[in-house]
Amino acid sequence: MGEVELPASVFAAEIKEHLLYQVIKGYLANQRQGTSKTKGRSEVSGGGRKPWRQKGTGRARAGSNTSPVWARGGKAHGPDPRDYTTRIPKQMRKQALAGALSSRAQDGKIIVVESIKCDPPKTKTMAQFLNALSLYGSRNLLIVDQNGTGIYRAGRNVKNLDIKPLSEINAHDVLDNENIIFSGEKLIGKLEEAIKS
Repeated sequence: MGEVELPASVFAAEIKEHLLYQVIKGYLANQRQGTSKTKGRSEVSGGGRKPWRQKGTGRARAGSNTSPVWARGGKAHGPDPRDYTTRIPKQMRKQALAGALSSRAQDGKIIVVESIKCDPPKTKTMAQFLNALSLYGSRNLLIVDQNGTGIYRAGRNVKNLDIKPLSEINAHDVLDNENIIFSGEKLIGKLEEAIKS
């Protein structure tokens, strides 16, 4: 096993914790559907008539059977559909990604392999590959090129393994996994170009 020189602009960048917090919080917010909904007192069936007269029955005053106090009444202050989308500027996302990768590089958790061959694409092949690196069982992020279909098929059933193309990785993916594996040295150059652009 040899060593690969990692570009300092990506793997030795300043780690800004608050920036990482902002970007990851925004990323997780953007995953939310925001479709939770309950019916209020004006939306449930019933109502329209006072259940009994105001006085003289010995019972508590009641104006409608859709009241939130009643069984089968409306829900008070329940959730309504809303949009959780947060816009994160591109430069913030790039800086956060560089900071996350630098954090993993400091811990010695960046692994670069020459190539991965999964032909035919078998789960067993990917498990053997991770075992050879002594990484099986850890949380691993495998970064592949766009045409890594066979690698994805081989690794999709491997526990604690995320496989993503280089164009889709973000700070959350990096910090959510213990080891970051690049399936080729050329991906390092592409990543540096993408972050600098």
